[in-house]
Amino acid sequence: MTGQDGLSSSSVETIAGFTAGIVSTLCLHPLDLIKTRLQVDRSSPKPGASFRVIRRIFQTEGGIAPFYRGLTPNIIGNSSSWALYFLFYGNLKDGMRKLRSSREQELAASDFFLASGAAGVITSVLTNPIWVIKTRMLSTGAGAPGAYTSFTNGAKQIYRSEGIPGFYRGLLPALFGVSHGALQFMVYERLKVRRTQMAPDGESGPAQRRELGNLDFFLISSFSKIFAGCVTYPYQVLRSRLQTYDAHLAYRGIRDVVVQIWTREGIAGFYKGLGPNLFRVLPSTWVTFLVYENTRIHLPPLVSKV
Repeated sequence: MTGQDGLSSSSVETIAGFTAGIVSTLCLHPLDLIKTRLQVDRSSPKPGASFRVIRRIFQTEGGIAPFYRGLTPNIIGNSSSWALYFLFYGNLKDGMRKLRSSREQELAASDFFLASGAAGVITSVLTNPIWVIKTRMLSTGAGAPGAYTSFTNGAKQIYRSEGIPGFYRGLLPALFGVSHGALQFMVYERLKVRRTQMAPDGESGPAQRRELGNLDFFLISSFSKIFAGCVTYPYQVLRSRLQTYDAHLAYRGIRDVVVQIWTREGIAGFYKGLGPNLFRVLPSTWVTFLVYENTRIHLPPLVSKV
């Protein structure tokens, strides 16, 4: 579908998602690096681990610059993932509305869950190779033996040493992680619907609908992210363990990862990196959804004036 401004809804969704992915990654990459270092650490969890990782990186790897190691694959991964995700998600929602023969009919929570889940599966399969390279670069310093010097160098090394299957390590837990996005978007969309149905302050009547502002997006995205994160976080640890350089030597598969973590680290091992992850994902969620929603709102009018 193409609007009067010449931009199709798919184009708007893709551009909004791409922009949101770039902005959130540039702002919060160092926290992603710290989280990854904690996730791949196989020692027993200890208080203050995040600060020890920060101090070690700063002292042994050379100051501030190492906190931005792996920025290129992270930008490529996040921008392309969000662009593809919102593209597929928007088209799937439109398809569901058309099946109901009425574009104005509200979708149910299960519809949002299914559309989000399907979009997540497609996006995960298409972008997993990027995340393998990103995880390996973030989990080691630039001076470590065998460390990738760049995104393209990582791709070449994986292809030479592991072949195509190497690019799909950790895909199974990543697919399980689709449930995180599905839960998040189900809650996010339903809260948006409920909020818009509330009459604006000082007004009443079923015909009145509230225009959502940045504060609404801020609160709704926060609640939906916390809910989904609390339910699904362990999959991120499993995925990171399976995507490290020596994963094929340390683990025989996802079941072995679960057994080893449970045996050596206990339940806390499945939540390693949760602290910096919370510090990272909430600001990341705020930036992503505020940029995404505002791009969707303001991009078409800007283009129409060109």
